[in-house]
Amino acid sequence: MSDLQRYHRDRGARLAPDGIPLDYGDLTTEYEALDQAAILLDRSHEGRILLSGDDRLSLVNRMSTNDLSALAVNGGRATIFTDANARILFRAECFHRPEGLLLISEPGQGGSLADFLRRNIFFGDKVRVSDNSAATAQFAIHGERADEIAIALDRRLAKLPAMGSTDITVADLAVILSRRAALVGGHWALICRVQEAAAVHRQLLEAGEPYGLQPAGSLAYNILRIRSGRPGGLELSSDYIPLEVGLWDEISFNKGCYTGQEIIARMESRERVAKAMVRLSLSRFVSAPAPLFSSGRKVGALTSCVQASDGDIFALAVLKVGYCAPGAVLDVEPGAAQARVIGFAGIQPPFIDRVAPRA
Repeated sequence: MSDLQRYHRDRGARLAPDGIPLDYGDLTTEYEALDQAAILLDRSHEGRILLSGDDRLSLVNRMSTNDLSALAVNGGRATIFTDANARILFRAECFHRPEGLLLISEPGQGGSLADFLRRNIFFGDKVRVSDNSAATAQFAIHGERADEIAIALDRRLAKLPAMGSTDITVADLAVILSRRAALVGGHWALICRVQEAAAVHRQLLEAGEPYGLQPAGSLAYNILRIRSGRPGGLELSSDYIPLEVGLWDEISFNKGCYTGQEIIARMESRERVAKAMVRLSLSRFVSAPAPLFSSGRKVGALTSCVQASDGDIFALAVLKVGYCAPGAVLDVEPGAAQARVIGFAGIQPPFIDRVAPRA
């Protein structure tokens, strides 16, 4: 057990097998803090990969969906790596740091993404891939008062744009801070050396105490993710093409070639998608994945489902577009539950309303 894991345990955390806190013994308080104050999460299971060398931007640019060719230093952009059939392999948030291009992977995928990048370095490419996941720790602040807490740490952060990054100190320790897409209120990510992680976490809680900051675990985050319609887990898999799971804003349609581009470009030019991600309300909780049916015909899959501490059930599904109209009623497996479509989730193509029926 690492020093950081012992620190979390001593604070009352239940740890998942990967050492990330599930909760700190009071999921209700953690969940309520999202909307009333803010929560502090350990997100160290997200990989941290640094690309250095003159070709660091061009490597990722030719391999993924978004345009990173001219990404400014201290700027950031999310991108998706797809296979030849445009199926999702990896999603990463990329931050152009002075020391190189920092890629933040989805949980548990840091090592695989680093290996994938290394395999795609051509002879003559001036780029080096370093997996810094084990040497660093990563925290995140989410919630309605998250921006206030960040500005309390450093007033200059009030001017940091979305997907920007900078260096600050916390408890006199060096920290990389980035402003990421918010799921509720604000979202700030902090990266520090792993041996200093407990001290940084402790100082963050102290700085955030006047604003109601609460330590929280991945169970609270999962509720937030699904409630807000952010794809993750099963949605970010090779079962789907990025346009099917609300990732329109992480694709450039004006850049050079990348693996899978032809299929994605054809979907955009023809204004045609076969599936779309939606938010659902369920009559009862059902574990994902589960098939969804309309009049006995399979029309999609329940991909994420969670029940909050107040009893609310939040769910995401990927459906054939003909069944995405708000108010459409579906069956979850034979007799397991009923699902009602609330609306689209994520960032959809601008033409989605023309290809999907209205209620």
